[in-house]
Amino acid sequence: MSTSSKTIVCFGDSNTHGYNSSNLGRFSEKERWTCILADLLGPDYLIREEGLSGRTTSFDDPLFEGLCGLSYLYPCMLTHEPLDLLIIMLGTNDVKERFSATPGNIAKGMERLAIKALRTTEAWRSEPNVLIIAPPPIEEGYYHTSVSAEMGKGCVEKSRALAPLYHEVASRLGCHFLDAGSIPGIEMYPYDYMHLSLDSHTLLAKELARLIPTIC
Repeated sequence: MSTSSKTIVCFGDSNTHGYNSSNLGRFSEKERWTCILADLLGPDYLIREEGLSGRTTSFDDPLFEGLCGLSYLYPCMLTHEPLDLLIIMLGTNDVKERFSATPGNIAKGMERLAIKALRTTEAWRSEPNVLIIAPPPIEEGYYHTSVSAEMGKGCVEKSRALAPLYHEVASRLGCHFLDAGSIPGIEMYPYDYMHLSLDSHTLLAKELARLIPTIC
């Protein structure tokens, strides 16, 4: 690893952690998009995985501890400083019925995260540099799987509405933006319709490997 490697933190939920819904486990270091991205970018970049299953943008989950992204972002950034790029891909868990959040509420949570990141000046090597990723939307089949009771109703519609709202937030705050759902071939595994398939991890990594050298 070069001493001048650029540090990128990937801040997300189970789709950043690498949850494998085909076996209820985790994709390997050869399969997760974060690890594939590190291989594609090479020694000039240092990729830090910060994915946590169940993490939200800004909501405290009444059933599980420590899942609010807003509460953890500051110590996360300071843990890995100096940063050259922060990638945030969150929002899928925010659509859970128990949070009663509208797509606009969720976008506001992403906005709060981005603002906090931009203002944490002590974590950046030079200038703040944030990439907001709209996660691929949940697919309709989820309601007939084991995750139905956990997620509740309305998840598909809410998740589909996030990309344009996130794009507006990114444009207004001067952040970069990627709609992961628009990447050709991206799909969710049919075991729960809300976690990336094995092939989609590769597709996301390849898209980011093309984008990142232009912004970082």
